[in-house]
Amino acid sequence: MSQKIKTFLMFEGSCEQAMNFYVSLFPNAAVTSISRYGAEGPGAEGSVIKATFTLNGQTFMCIDSPVKHGFTFTPAMSLFVDCGDEAEIDGLFAKLSDGGQIMMPLDAYPFSRRFGWAADRFGVSWQLNLP
Repeated sequence: MSQKIKTFLMFEGSCEQAMNFYVSLFPNAAVTSISRYGAEGPGAEGSVIKATFTLNGQTFMCIDSPVKHGFTFTPAMSLFVDCGDEAEIDGLFAKLSDGGQIMMPLDAYPFSRRFGWAADRFGVSWQLNLP
């Protein structure tokens, strides 16, 4: 059996919102599985025990952690997206940075004709590039 390596995202109550948001932004995207906590816990009833979703063929896993941690997402690990055209990069950057934090504004840089880096409203870091 060959290994399957997936990005794993841990949220604290906003997993389903984030997953649905990401699925709405990318082509060939879908929630592929989801299981939720019941009244017995240990997570809040209805929160996500484990879910998987795909974005343009790439599979991601996510959860709502029932444990509060002293850490969250960091820009040291980000999702890098090569976009197909200016309309795509502009639209994605506007939606992903809305309510989040812009770390590098969408602009031309020595390494890219159009690039932007932002953390979305859930704290996940995205680097968008127009090669």
